[in-house]
Amino acid sequence: MHYVALCLDKPDSLAKRTENRAGHLAFLGANATKVKLGGPFLDANGQMCGSMLILACADEAEAKALLAQDPYAHAGLFASVELRAFKPVVGVSLA
Repeated sequence: MHYVALCLDKPDSLAKRTENRAGHLAFLGANATKVKLGGPFLDANGQMCGSMLILACADEAEAKALLAQDPYAHAGLFASVELRAFKPVVGVSLA
């Protein structure tokens, strides 16, 4: 099953995001079989202000557990995280 995680940063948290970015990217790399696609949201000034991830997990509980392990989550970066089931239909294969 695929899930989309929409994660919005807390206000004025670019420094916290930058401080934890290397750990976040290492975490994503270590979980590349489950993290199929991802990247930051950008504000009007081109600054990172959130994240979008497409995850391949057995169920919602596994997806939530994976997100909870992310260094960004440990740092308290996100104001909100929305997780939704997702069915890829067109575009790049996420197999």
